[in-house]
Parts: sequence; C-alpha cells; structure tokens
Amino acid sequence: MSSSSSFSTSSSSREDVEEGGDGGGGNGGRERTRRRSNNEIWPEPFVEALASQVAVDAARSLGRLSVAPALANLFQVCSTWRAVSRSDLLWQYLTRHIWCRTRLLHHTWRDEFIFRHRTHLNFRSGNYARTTLRFDPSDAEDNHSLACRCLALSDHHLASGFADGSVRLFHLPSSGHLSTFRPHHRDDRIGRFSRAVIGILLSDHRIVFASHDGDIHVASLHPPSPSPPTRRAHYGNLVNDGALVDFTGCNRWWVGLYAGVPGRSFRVWNGETEDTVFVGGTLTDPESVNGWRLLAEPIEFIGRIRITSEESAVACTKMSLMVFDLRNGELILNEDFRREVVVGAVDVSNDAVVIVDVRGAASVRRVRDLGQIRRFRLSGGGAGVSGLLGSMNLGYVLMWAGGVTRVWDREIDQGGPLYSFRERVGEVAAFVANDRHVAACATDTIIHLWDFGA
Repeated sequence: MSSSSSFSTSSSSREDVEEGGDGGGGNGGRERTRRRSNNEIWPEPFVEALASQVAVDAARSLGRLSVAPALANLFQVCSTWRAVSRSDLLWQYLTRHIWCRTRLLHHTWRDEFIFRHRTHLNFRSGNYARTTLRFDPSDAEDNHSLACRCLALSDHHLASGFADGSVRLFHLPSSGHLSTFRPHHRDDRIGRFSRAVIGILLSDHRIVFASHDGDIHVASLHPPSPSPPTRRAHYGNLVNDGALVDFTGCNRWWVGLYAGVPGRSFRVWNGETEDTVFVGGTLTDPESVNGWRLLAEPIEFIGRIRITSEESAVACTKMSLMVFDLRNGELILNEDFRREVVVGAVDVSNDAVVIVDVRGAASVRRVRDLGQIRRFRLSGGGAGVSGLLGSMNLGYVLMWAGGVTRVWDREIDQGGPLYSFRERVGEVAAFVANDRHVAACATDTIIHLWDFGA
C-alpha cells in the first residue's frame, strides 16, 4: 500500500459488478445475492477478530508490509465488512500488534497505522530526507569537550551527549537546538573523561542521562529553555562500583553496566521511584582494567546493554552475551559464548537482538531463546569490522563502517544489503536509529539526520 486509498471503500459501480448478477440471467444473480446476505449478517466483532487474525498471520509469514494488502482484500468482501474498516478500536489493536505503537501521534489510529506502513516502506526503498543539526559551540570549554559520545531519539526530539557531561536537545520537526543540560559539579573527578555522557533516556516529558563516573541526572523537557535545571538522581561511587560503561532504560527501569569492581557488573533502578533494586553480576569482571582506562582515555566499547520489550535486558562484552530478567537480576535467561562480538554493533529492538562477530558474520536473534531469525554477512571481517557501529529498528538493521551506512531487512533474507546511504559523513562517533529517524554524529560535531517519515 503506497497510499491510504488501499483502505478506502470501492465505488457503488464496482460493488454492483462484483455482487449484482452475472449479466446473463439465470441463477448467478440469486447465488451472489445469497452470498452477500450471508456475509452481511456476520456480527462486527467476528469480522474484527477475523481481520486481526489475518493481519497477524500475514505479518508472521510475509512481513509487516504484507498486512495492508491482506486487509484491503478482506474489506472488499461486502459493504458490511468495509464498515468494519472504520473501527478505530480495530486500528488501535492492529497498530499495537503490527507496529508496536501504543501512543497516538495522528488524528486516528487508522491514520497512525497508515503512517507506520508508509514509513516502513520508505525504509525499505531508501526514500528519506536528510538534514544536519547544528548548535553554537561557543559555550564549550574546549574542542575536547565537544566530542560526541552518544545519541538518543524520541518521536519529537534528539539528544546528543558530549565528553564534558553536557547534553544538547534538538527539536526534530524544526531541526532547531532547544536546550543544553549540564551536570552538577563534582570535586572528586577522576580522569578527564569521567563526566563524559555514556547513555541517555529520552521521552517527550523528561530526559535522563548518565556519565562514566556513575552520576545520573534528570531534567524536565517542559517548559523548554536554553539552560534548564538538572537534578542529580544518583551520585556515582567509582570506588565501590567502578566505571559506568553503558546506561539504558525505559519509564519503568534504568539499567547500568559497570566495569572495574568484581561482582558488580549491573545495577538496576526502578525508573519511577529511582530506588536501586539490584546490584551484581560478573559479566564485565575480565574488563576491569579497561573500565578504569575509560576514565582517562577514549577506547573501544567495553560493553553494551539494551532493554527488550519483555522486561529483560541484553548485555554483552566482546567475549560474551547474556540475557537477564530485570525483575530478578540474578535470573540469567540465556547466554552465548560462541565467538568474539563487535560490541558497538549490538542492538535490540522490541524482542530481537542483532549480533556481529569479528569475522563479519551477523545474525538477528530472538531475545527469549537466542534462536536465529536470519543471517547476513558484512563485507570482510577483521579490519573490516573495526569501528563498526550498528543499530536496529522494528524492520531493519543499519550498520555504519568506513563512512558508509548499509541497510538490511531484519526478517526477510534478501541476500546483500537493500541499499547504502548516498551520503558519506566521515568518521562517526555515535549512531542510532528508531522506526522513523537515523542519526549519526561525526567527529566534526555535526549531527546528520535522515528522516524516513511519510
């Protein structure tokens, strides 16, 4: 479906042709009338349930883009069934289960579903608009402090975290710089990178960001102002916990991955009360030395942690990958120790994780059992994956390497990549994608943004 017309009702003339007789008399007209009458007496809840099942089956067997044509065919059966296509409750259910969206950004859920379908189609075909986001660097301490360390996307905003601990917020529709958030001062700073931002949680109402020294700051996005106040929600303790090497979360959970102190790889907070609910784990124990090095010098990714849609977290270092339960941090759900992992390329979207090994072999796996969904191969291993950065959204895997971003379908095997971005942006320090946007920050501090929105 390339437009909303796939969901529109047919003209009366077409209905007459399909249902009004065979044009030659006889029993054809009576048979078609009988079929039409039988269809029209089916209750609407039954038709809605049928439409839901058709959509789910189509998505599982042929991919999410096959849902719209399947529904369009279903709604052509008769006028009663077409009337069901105007049920907003049906489109809310379909948007949630097919596109994993629970927030309405358009006028109706039908409009939301159509927008998600078109945007997904744009990702597949490489149809996007590109822009750059810029800010005034005059308030930075020095060039070193302007090194971008991480990016985060929401529906309306992009946040960029820097080496000096600051976070700059941009408004996506206007590409304008809205605010600069700054951390609280610490007198016990250890190493010039100790306050570098390592992770950002971004919603439409607040921003949460964390630095290598373990500090976590929270700020409201409303009302927007050039220098809004921040609140330190957690005071990091390097001696007891080690360095914070990655930070992620959602409204319900915050999760930190540490390296430097044995037996304290993970810390999980309740995202609403901000209370610690778990500390422990040995995943990063072999990386303790590198954890301390992070505070003084920029080195490759030590570890990465991401939250799934099933209240679990995926964490990895270059030597191992594991899945654990956020409600009980001691419960390890799955582990994988097959081959050395490219940490910067690991990402999670919904209930799937993408993993790339040092030989260039990549796979998308189900988080719940690490079962393989599909495999693909990057061109070249070894040096070919050095500096590789990856991200994944609901339908596609994106990998940046050597100045080029390539895109693969995450569910359907198409052989090689679908396409590569036309723009070469040079060395990229941070890279992120969601279901509409892709963002990359180059070493020249320019943030590049690709918008696939319909």
